[in-house]
Order: sequence, then C-alpha cells, then structure tokens
Amino acid sequence: MSTVRINEQIKEEITPILNDLGLSLSEAINMFLHQIKLNNGIPFEVKRRSVIELNDGYGSYICECGHLHDYSKIKMNELENEAKNNKSYKNAKEMMNDILK
Repeated sequence: MSTVRINEQIKEEITPILNDLGLSLSEAINMFLHQIKLNNGIPFEVKRRSVIELNDGYGSYICECGHLHDYSKIKMNELENEAKNNKSYKNAKEMMNDILK
C-alpha cells in the first residue's frame, strides 16, 4: 500500500467525473500507472506550450493557453474611429452619472 499526495482542489473537481465513470480515485490512478507501463512512458504528450505566431500579417497568435487571438477579423479603422468618438470621464462618479441619465 502506498500513499499519494493529491491537490485537494483538483481532487474535488475530478471526483464527480470519476463517479460518473464508475471509478474511484484509486482505480483511476492505477489505470494511469498501467498506461505508463503499457506505453513505456506517460500516455500523453508532455510539453511546454509557447506562443505560436500565425504570420497572417495582423499579429494573430495562439497563446500559451491554446487560445486563438485572431486580429485579422478586427477592423482597426472602425476601432480607431470608435475610440476617437468615445467620451472620456474624469472619474467613476462622472461616468455613473452619465450612464444613469
């Protein structure tokens, strides 16, 4: 018998998933360990994510979290004009008064 330390937050998050699958945490860990043995290594790719530039001429990229930041769909002229036409405020109170009007 071995003891494994597990982050409580992740344990709480995965327990309902494992329950839906009819597995205990112990069974899931044993499955993972068997997969390591069968694959002669971790059964999935382990790597650091890095920013991937899309070279689309717009500065679009995929961030470290895997999210696409596609600037090609942004109409910069429209944004710049909107920014010029936006009202600015000296403080939050002034903004709230304008919103409530």
